[in-house]
Amino acid sequence: MVIMKYLVIYLIVINILTFIVYGIDKAAAKAHKRRVRISTLLLLAAIGGSLGALLGMSIFRHKTKKWYFVFPVPLMLVAQAVIIVIVYYFFLR
Repeated sequence: MVIMKYLVIYLIVINILTFIVYGIDKAAAKAHKRRVRISTLLLLAAIGGSLGALLGMSIFRHKTKKWYFVFPVPLMLVAQAVIIVIVYYFFLR
């Protein structure tokens, strides 16, 4: 169960970080400053920060009209949830 503890900590940290980065990018967009790369935003979502990305998109109203965020980010969240359930069910029970 130690692995599960570290997984939960990792997911909390990566989602908070992703949420913050989406907020920083939105602030930079409003101020016409240098932006965070699209690939960085999507990578953060892909490595476990999909919930933080979705919350950031919703709360900051950021990237909500870009198809390459609207479709893949929720799919990443579903895929990550399924993977966590499978890993827990088959390997950590």
